[in-house]
Amino acid sequence: MQHTKCLIIGSGPAGYTAAIYAGRANLSPVEYIGPQMGGQLTQTTEVENFPGYPQGVDANQMMMEIREQAERFGADIRDGVITKADFSKRPYILTTEDGTEISADSVIIATGAKAKYLGLPDEQKYSGQGVSACATCDGFFYRKKITAVVGGGDTACEDALYLSGLCQKVYLVVRKNYLRASEIMQQRVKSAENIELLFEHNVTGLYGNNGVEGMHVVKRKGEADEENYDVAIDGLFLAIGHKPVTDIFKDQVALDEQGYIKTVGTTQQVAAIDGTPLPGVFAAGDVCDPTYRQAIVAAGTGCKAALDAERYLQTSSL
Repeated sequence: MQHTKCLIIGSGPAGYTAAIYAGRANLSPVEYIGPQMGGQLTQTTEVENFPGYPQGVDANQMMMEIREQAERFGADIRDGVITKADFSKRPYILTTEDGTEISADSVIIATGAKAKYLGLPDEQKYSGQGVSACATCDGFFYRKKITAVVGGGDTACEDALYLSGLCQKVYLVVRKNYLRASEIMQQRVKSAENIELLFEHNVTGLYGNNGVEGMHVVKRKGEADEENYDVAIDGLFLAIGHKPVTDIFKDQVALDEQGYIKTVGTTQQVAAIDGTPLPGVFAAGDVCDPTYRQAIVAAGTGCKAALDAERYLQTSSL
């Protein structure tokens, strides 16, 4: 069985940054990149809000450069997905999809969170060409254009308000006949002159030759009465929630009601089911961040997790 001082699970900004810091600390980290090299950030096109790229940068290029930086400091970055984790005794045993087992003195979980989509084929067709799940990331590209946000909670309202400061017009597409958002967010949305609420609407598809040019919607008008029509838009933003990738850890670590990993105090140390610190296990990035979900924040927590792991290894006796 292979052994490492530090095993990192995930390859987004959090995972790669953790690998950089762990590598520079001579921990010789092993990192499994998971199902998507570079994480969900690579589903967007250009990144303009990550420090160090004044002209913006292609998301895949940026993640490849951060990976190269991690490899420069000795990170062993491997293809593969961790499918099982045993935190019952140390060193911990992790298993990959092909059955390979690796033991680790410390583990950094950076598996991220996946945005929830409507499940329409057109979402994949227009991915990076008008469909996004991050208004803060991609809204800047839709200045003075027309966009739509799908959702009725606080996140959807926040996204709509953010876009309203950039876009000519924003449609907020709400499946129900009311908003689920907090009262103050509802008031702000309803008072915004360039936000139009489409209650009891569902998006059924998208159209456009060179990217999104509009959406097909259906409006419920009664128990058995519906109206189908098209709305011209330049971009569609999904704000119906995120699902943290924590299924393989759910019986061993503390999760909040949404499934995000709970950490201890101001550290990145993971809390066990009973709320006590789980020795040598740390979390970073969107997997433990239901609030910000930004690449720069994820990178910062990746740094913290690696520093926490280094200190743990210096003081622990396995």
